Amino acid sequence: MRRLLLALAALLAAGPAGAQALDFAPAAIAGWAPHEFDGETRYSLGEIEGAPAVHSVCDDSASGLFLEQEIDLTRTPILEWRWRVAAAPAPGPSEKSKGGDDFPARVYAVREALLPWNTQAINYVWAAAEPEGATWPNPFASQAKMVVVRSGPPGGWVTERRNLREDFLRLHGEDVTSIDAIAIMSDCDNRGLSAEAWYGGLRFLPE
Repeated sequence: MRRLLLALAALLAAGPAGAQALDFAPAAIAGWAPHEFDGETRYSLGEIEGAPAVHSVCDDSASGLFLEQEIDLTRTPILEWRWRVAAAPAPGPSEKSKGGDDFPARVYAVREALLPWNTQAINYVWAAAEPEGATWPNPFASQAKMVVVRSGPPGGWVTERRNLREDFLRLHGEDVTSIDAIAIMSDCDNRGLSAEAWYGGLRFLPE
C-alpha cells in the first residue's frame, strides 16, 4: 500500500498526463548554438561558489546561446531559471529605447511562425532602471515583448519562475501551447559598454 501511495504521489507531482520536467544543466546550456546579433558575447562553462554555471562577458557585443526545440507548454508551462549579474553599467538611456536596449542578462522564449515578422517572443530581463513587472515592445522588433523580472545593480543568485503560457496570453493575446526555442543572452552593444553575468540551470516544469 505504501508503494502504491508513493507512486500516486509521484504521478500527481508530474502534472498533466504524467508530464515530466525538462532540465537543462549549465553544461548543456553552454553547448547551445551561438547566435550573433552585433559582436560576440563570450560564454563559457565555469564555476562560482562551488556550483557550475555559464559565465557571460559582453564588451560592446550582443550574442546569445539558443536551443531550437519544441517545448509543449500544455505539459510544462513553468519556466524556472537561476541567474546573477556580476557587473553592469549604470543606468543610461531609457531601456525602452533603441539606444538603451542593453541588458546584462536575458532569458527568452520564442514561438516561430512561417513569416518571420509573425514570430513571437518574450524577453525576461535584468534591468538597470525599469521597475520589476514593467513590460513593453522591444524597440527593434515589436513582436518581442520585454518583461523586467529583476531590476537594479549587480547581486547574488536569484531564482525566477514564470508561467510562459500565461505570459504569452497576457502579452501577445494568444493561447500559445508550445514554443520553438529558448535562449540566454547578455548584450551591451547599443551603449558600447561591458557587462558580466552567470546563468545556472534552467527547467520547464508542470504546474
